[in-house]
Amino acid sequence: MENVFLTNLITVFALCCAVLLLFLRLRVPSIIGFLLTGILAGPSGLQLIHSGQQVQLLSDFGVVLLLFTIGIEFSLKGLMQIRKYVFLGGTLQMAFTSVLGFAVGDMLGLGLTEAVLLALIVSLSSTAIVLKILDERAETTSPQGRNTLAILIFQDISALAIMLLIPFLAGSSSGVREAPFMLLFKGAGLIALFILGYRWIVPQLLKLVARTRSRELFLMTIILICLGVAWLTYSLGLSLALGAFLAGLIISESEFSHDALGRILPFRDVFVSVFFISVGMLLDMTFLMENLGIILLAASGIVVLKFFTGAVSVFGLGFPLRISVMVGLALAQVGEFSFILSQTAFDYGILSPSHYQLFLATCLVTMAATPFLMGISPKVADLFVKLRLPERFNHAMMPAGFVAGSDDGVFLDDHLIIIGYGINGRNVSKAARMAGIPYVILEVNPDTVHTERKAGEPIFYGDATQEAVLTHMGIARARVLVIAIPDVAATRMITSTARNLSPKLHIIARTRFVSEVKPLYELGADEVIPEEYETSIEIFSRALSEYLIPRDDIERMIGELRSGGYEMLRSLSGDATSSSLAGLRIPDFKITTLTVKPGSRAAGRTLTELELRKRCRVSILAIRRGDKTILNPGGDDMLVQGDDIIVTGQADCILDIIHLLRPETDEAPF
Repeated sequence: MENVFLTNLITVFALCCAVLLLFLRLRVPSIIGFLLTGILAGPSGLQLIHSGQQVQLLSDFGVVLLLFTIGIEFSLKGLMQIRKYVFLGGTLQMAFTSVLGFAVGDMLGLGLTEAVLLALIVSLSSTAIVLKILDERAETTSPQGRNTLAILIFQDISALAIMLLIPFLAGSSSGVREAPFMLLFKGAGLIALFILGYRWIVPQLLKLVARTRSRELFLMTIILICLGVAWLTYSLGLSLALGAFLAGLIISESEFSHDALGRILPFRDVFVSVFFISVGMLLDMTFLMENLGIILLAASGIVVLKFFTGAVSVFGLGFPLRISVMVGLALAQVGEFSFILSQTAFDYGILSPSHYQLFLATCLVTMAATPFLMGISPKVADLFVKLRLPERFNHAMMPAGFVAGSDDGVFLDDHLIIIGYGINGRNVSKAARMAGIPYVILEVNPDTVHTERKAGEPIFYGDATQEAVLTHMGIARARVLVIAIPDVAATRMITSTARNLSPKLHIIARTRFVSEVKPLYELGADEVIPEEYETSIEIFSRALSEYLIPRDDIERMIGELRSGGYEMLRSLSGDATSSSLAGLRIPDFKITTLTVKPGSRAAGRTLTELELRKRCRVSILAIRRGDKTILNPGGDDMLVQGDDIIVTGQADCILDIIHLLRPETDEAPF
């Protein structure tokens, strides 16, 4: 007998590989490839899979696997750490979206039950897509990333409540009175079972299995828990998806959660692809083409609605306009839970077939647009910031005392400005305080500002991407600016703005990846510290220690590696003297390194002929020529092209000799 399911699964994955290969070459997001694969393979496409029952089976399989991975990554303990942003921000976003969505549905003539359900479903966003994009862009720890994650967590929790609400709505619309009471009984039993499994059954079972030290048995047990709880909820008349999520949640709170997650993670991307492929199969292409205008109009309306409600919610928490706009765009789609809930509502008869297909097609359009919306979100946020809005909009809804620019303004000279008060910012401020260096901190998290100001830190609330905020922090009088935030786009903007406001300011920027070094140097950064590079040095250091290499030798190697590596990184800016120019923007006395360029006026001349100390008040401390270093060079020592010279003097005086080290552009004598 032919195994139809296996044949269909192989067909789908083969088609998916081909589509993804093409889309990756065209740099089109993979999520669109998954949806297109489902559309092509489904009954309305190439009809590679034409049985409605088979499509439903694949869809259920994908949903169970997807929600199990979401549940196993979920943490109730982690939830409590950001509970304010989860519950307050999530409640505001879902409440605004639901109310406005219901009003629109009522104006369109939908019934009460259908309008309520659609409003609730539309308020949900895609956790899988948004988190994947945030992770790829290294923004999960940025302010917009943290707020987006908090709201998505609340939406996932609310989806479970909506899932339990659907039978109530179906019962009220069909006149069935017993269903709600039976559902309450089942819900109470499910909660009791969850608590029992979370506290006793699953931990004891996993502990027993872990003692065998069998990887195969452990993995099979994890899958058994997933499918078993999903089957149990389905037997109670609830959905497979709810059971899969609860199973993952039970495991996530056990002491074996990390091991379980590590074994499941390799399959996560496959699970996500199966789900989105199955969603694409459910789309009726004939309906899509016949109603394309309505679908695009509905999708545009949802994007605008969710962008507005998401941005307003984050703004209401006290975050700046720029971050609020970026969060709004990240949440401006309908998520995977919405598909599951709409299908459940369709099965209960709440949604008509035409409305279900319209909703399905509209959701697919919003999800496909998400990578593009999040890609342009920094530019859109910048446009909003540049609008002539009242000053309070740029600083969010905070008391005036917390806004940089209030009556308790900054009046310091030669001070240090720290952007961001995470781990890096805290360490910099602590070092500055110990060294007696005057400093101020700029942070966008209102709770952090409130707490640290009470503790006596000179911290202010404000968006450092805005000129007015940096100006009020005394950037024109500051000596050093340290940018210690994980937001790549904001770091670039702050660097560019700060350099325009203060040409002599020394800018030190932190970035995660080496690939960000070149753009930041080009924008005016003096020092760029890539965490990726520093991590490699630390690993290298500890690895050598295990081989009993003397510590002095390790420190020497680290010094050479840092010296050569950072010289290479600075050269990425396209200006070979950028490493030298790093110190030239600092007022006062400075020691820095300059390079003698081929064809420069200084090449081939002795120090006596140059007379740098007499003419320019600049002294040469050493000449580095290849592997050789000439310390305290005399007047007879000659400079040759490629030499690195270590000079000291006033910054303005050092600037005066730069032209001597660059290629000669005119015939004027020295």
